[in-house]
Amino acid sequence: MWTGTAFALAAGLMWGLVFVAPLLLPEYPPVLLSFGRYLAFGLIALPLAAADRRGLAALSRADWIEALKLSLIGNLLYYLCLAGAIQRAGGPLPTMIIGTLPVVIALVSNRRDAARDGRLPWLRLAPTLGLIAAGIGLVNIGELHALRALGDVDLGRYSSGALLAIGAVACWTWYPLRNADWLRAHADRSPRTWATAQGLATLPIAAGGYAAWLAWQTASDTGFALPFGPTPWRFLGLMAALGLFASWLGTLCWNEASQRLPTTLVGQLIVFETLAALAYAFVLRGSSPPATTIAGIALLVAGVVWALRIRPEPPLAAAEGPPH
Repeated sequence: MWTGTAFALAAGLMWGLVFVAPLLLPEYPPVLLSFGRYLAFGLIALPLAAADRRGLAALSRADWIEALKLSLIGNLLYYLCLAGAIQRAGGPLPTMIIGTLPVVIALVSNRRDAARDGRLPWLRLAPTLGLIAAGIGLVNIGELHALRALGDVDLGRYSSGALLAIGAVACWTWYPLRNADWLRAHADRSPRTWATAQGLATLPIAAGGYAAWLAWQTASDTGFALPFGPTPWRFLGLMAALGLFASWLGTLCWNEASQRLPTTLVGQLIVFETLAALAYAFVLRGSSPPATTIAGIALLVAGVVWALRIRPEPPLAAAEGPPH
């Protein structure tokens, strides 16, 4: 339990970085940030694949198709939505909408995966979900107050950012459930191999998408500096960092957690990503969080700690025993 939690914490610390890049590269379109990040992920996966040839060779055609699906939805589409949301609505609102993932995944997986993982009793789960939801609400209140203090807000742009963040939540509700399905069904396989496989599956899509975007920009003559934008070294450095830490290493740590913890619990541990993203945002601002935000963070942590103390009831098939 605690080893799985440590891996989930490490994944959250690295995934929090993905909320910072769109703020540091505001002039870059979300599609370029998504393709750039996952092109870097795929390139980083190539030498790792060479070192793990045996494990990758053991994957079937169905496994590679699943890796492709996970890469399309959980990687490219998710980050396209998230980067667009952050650039349209700022960092706080998308961060807090993404922060609802622990609640959404817990609600979905507790019904969906009860036969495999056991069922977490709703009455015992409700207080933890309530604490997490209240914490997210308090942080959101504090951030919205700060946003209003900055001046006028373009409501259309702000609303479109919120909708894109909801789309990102949908992508990342689907991803960890399907990813956990594969990992739990292949407990003998290495989470490292599966993370590398997803990087390899992402590479041709990201490379093709980047090339198509360059061709479109060239034909449209938009004036955007090609091929790496107006601040190329910052762009390349951030994409390399996201590809290595947030994509490959973050996925590896999440896979390790997913093999050790019930999906309902590991879903709640995505809250570490929210906490890391908020911490990085305040460091970037050069300010400390208000009291409301601190109280919300405390509730989030309390909810996660409480959730880790809950043990699932045995799966129904096991609980009923063999037929007489």
